[in-house]
Amino acid sequence: MRAAQFSRYGDPDVLEIVDLPDPHPGPGQVRIAVHAAGINATEPKLRRGELSFGAELPQTTGRDVAGVVDELGDGVTDVAVGDRLFGISDDGAGAAELALLTFRAPIPRSLGFVDAAGLPCALETASRGLDQLGVGDGTVLLVNGATGGIGSTAVQLAAARGARVIGAASAANATYLRLLGAEPVTYGDGMADRVRALAPDAVDVALDVAGSGVLGDLVALAGGAENVVTLADFAGAEEHGVHFSNGFVDGHGFAALATVGELVEAGRFWLPVDRTFPLDRIADAHRVSEQGHVRGRLVLVVR
Repeated sequence: MRAAQFSRYGDPDVLEIVDLPDPHPGPGQVRIAVHAAGINATEPKLRRGELSFGAELPQTTGRDVAGVVDELGDGVTDVAVGDRLFGISDDGAGAAELALLTFRAPIPRSLGFVDAAGLPCALETASRGLDQLGVGDGTVLLVNGATGGIGSTAVQLAAARGARVIGAASAANATYLRLLGAEPVTYGDGMADRVRALAPDAVDVALDVAGSGVLGDLVALAGGAENVVTLADFAGAEEHGVHFSNGFVDGHGFAALATVGELVEAGRFWLPVDRTFPLDRIADAHRVSEQGHVRGRLVLVVR
């Protein structure tokens, strides 16, 4: 199969398309013919060598995938060959023609492969953060970095739980945030005062998606470090006593894959795809991801 791989750490140009042996599913796994694969913010960090998760070079890349089942592992009875699925590539090799999945769900009927491929990691990460904060009906939640894939997802999942959501982003994204169900506030100098103007009685909890050095402000706004979770600022979490959410340590939120379909079909969840790229232009997709300011997700079209 054709797959994206890098044999050294560095800029996006280290990515290359190579021929690798076709994988075959083990017990509990399924194999899909990948139609589309999402790009998430972790992948450029892995490519640069800033994260490793114990992997050795050469490394494949890509976790979010959507496609059609073409082979079943032993013990799999919940899906059949030909089913449309989206999920997480077990070996981080989703930017390829074939991928193995353990955590998967049927693609909601109204979604195509490209839209579905942008969902898995964003759903898992956002859902985990909201669960750790106990977000539910009546919660006042502040989301810092509310317009990227994870932020957009967190806003909508929280609104579906009945929370009041205040979303911090650039002024240019105010209309977009309102469409998602959040009250927009502009980040930057004076953000805390603008949040207090919107919520004079304070926010209950805050979720930091952007990692933009504002954890001190979030702790003050939410009334304590125990009311803040960050998904992006490990150093800041240590400095301010905030919980850094890590799916490898805290447990994962993959159950959200199976439940989002109801929200999608009801018109209560929508994660836009900012841009698509063919597989052989994965380096360009990484460049766009690293530049930031992506609204929604970036997706590779594989077939």
